[in-house]
Amino acid sequence: MPGGTPECPDDKNREGCPCPTPGMEAACWPGLRANRNLGICKDGVTKCQAGEVTNTWGRCDGYVLPVEGASGKEACQCFSAGRWDLKNLSPCFIYEGTTPGGGGAVSTIIVAGKVQCPNDNPPKLPTQSWSPDTITVDCAGRFQLCYSLKAGDAKNPMANDCELSKVCVDGDYTQVDMPKDFPPLPAWINVSAAGKICATRFATVGGYGEMSVNGTSVTCDKVGPKVFSRVQYCPLKCNDPMNMNLPECKNCQEGGGGNF
Repeated sequence: MPGGTPECPDDKNREGCPCPTPGMEAACWPGLRANRNLGICKDGVTKCQAGEVTNTWGRCDGYVLPVEGASGKEACQCFSAGRWDLKNLSPCFIYEGTTPGGGGAVSTIIVAGKVQCPNDNPPKLPTQSWSPDTITVDCAGRFQLCYSLKAGDAKNPMANDCELSKVCVDGDYTQVDMPKDFPPLPAWINVSAAGKICATRFATVGGYGEMSVNGTSVTCDKVGPKVFSRVQYCPLKCNDPMNMNLPECKNCQEGGGGNF
């Protein structure tokens, strides 16, 4: 932890606080430590000035503070910039008769580099994990990342959107702004009565994947719980080339990842 006093912490070099050598220049920061060097925020520069009794830091010039009420990079918060890259986000809808999702849904598997549905009949939890993943974040810490599948519209999420699945992984992220492999997303299955209803709705009207984080940064600041990205999925009818120009079949996907 930084030393000094609350008025003159030795890591911020505030104006008027003691400094060692006249003419010396150093980074300065008048804001909160939780925002420092995140997003658009950056340190300023100050110069040590000679005094009759003690040397003191001068004005801090060139710093950038967070934008009040902003989100994303302008908020200068941990997880305000980065990417969570997931290799497989496709669900497998279990048919009941001719109804996709009528029997629920299960995570897909990757075989020889291709995503496919498990062959189990009746369906059961796959022994293979759902997806490898890589995280790149603007801050270090220990984080729990969760991915939820919900029926609805990613651009207009509603509190009553049904949740088809939610899987989470935990890990340490130590090197800022560098890609790091995270634990793979585990397999899942939902064949409950509510799951069948949600799977049918998801397959019919589409849905979205919701990425969220909960954890603690290396500066001991609480991160989340917060949703940092949503990925739109098309209804199954969009797999038909004849339907590709329908409004509900544009700007959606079944895979990839999320920038934030």
